[in-house]
Amino acid sequence: MTFYGGDELAKVYDDALAEGFGLVASNVAEPNVLVGLMEGAARVDSDLLLQLSSGACSFAGNGDPVAGLQAMGTYAELVADQYDVGVFLNMDHQTDLEFVRTQVGLDRRFPSSIMIDASHEPFEENVATTREVVEMVAEAETDILVEAELGRIKGVEDEIVADEAFYTDPEEAVEFVDRTGCDLLAISVGTQHGVAKGKDLELRPDIARDVHEALEDHGLSIPLVLHGSSGILPEQLQELLQYGICKVNKDTHYQYEYTRTAFDYFREHEADLLPPEGVADDRDDFFNESAWAPNKDHFDPRVSGRAIRERIAEVYGGLAEVAGCAGESRYV
Repeated sequence: MTFYGGDELAKVYDDALAEGFGLVASNVAEPNVLVGLMEGAARVDSDLLLQLSSGACSFAGNGDPVAGLQAMGTYAELVADQYDVGVFLNMDHQTDLEFVRTQVGLDRRFPSSIMIDASHEPFEENVATTREVVEMVAEAETDILVEAELGRIKGVEDEIVADEAFYTDPEEAVEFVDRTGCDLLAISVGTQHGVAKGKDLELRPDIARDVHEALEDHGLSIPLVLHGSSGILPEQLQELLQYGICKVNKDTHYQYEYTRTAFDYFREHEADLLPPEGVADDRDDFFNESAWAPNKDHFDPRVSGRAIRERIAEVYGGLAEVAGCAGESRYV
């Protein structure tokens, strides 16, 4: 068994805090990315934290997020048995407390953690909502970790839109963690959801440092989380890892690599997929009236799917090296 719950994930974060590396948290919405991530993690001996948003669950479940969570979670559980690294599942940017309650009540090993996002609400409402999820998990006597967010990150993530960024205040962070009892805290230091370029970001590593030190000074040393990191430069990330950042979220980068890999493959084999000039594009009758026929060696979805898996594995391996979690698996 290599699929684990919150107790084991907490040990990975303990190692990350002690040794100064970040666990790359990778969003998935369909199986090719999921398998590619597992393969990439195994190659570099990194434990793997998969993430599902509510939107991804709805997509996987054909509009039913609970069905999608169970389908993707079960898929992850079963495929993880092929690999000798720890695999975990975090529910990313959750806002619907009823869906969270369903997640907590599942009679399964997943999820390993839940990120409740009330950062768009005023401070007191954020505290109350986060505390409600922490108590929900405690009452269920499950080992799910709870991640919360304080501050606001600019951009679009799933169904959450923020036009402006608000940096996390260190003293508010201390009060927030103390009052909520959350296990991880996502902070705003100037990163951005969606497509962003690190050279254009107004990063504030000093905020991560001050939040980390303030929490430690109050005996509340917990892993900090970096959202919106897809465009961040390697040297920027490595500086932030010095200040308690133990979880580094990636999503947009994988989305682009998925589509770009498929596009490049199909473009390379265009002559095998599209009829030449002068041949009718008779898709409905599958080209029965022409001498030309498409080549199944290149339109079988498994062919492009394998290329996508390979590219995602390569990308994850590179990200894990930068974040320092390569070679750090507790389960190899």
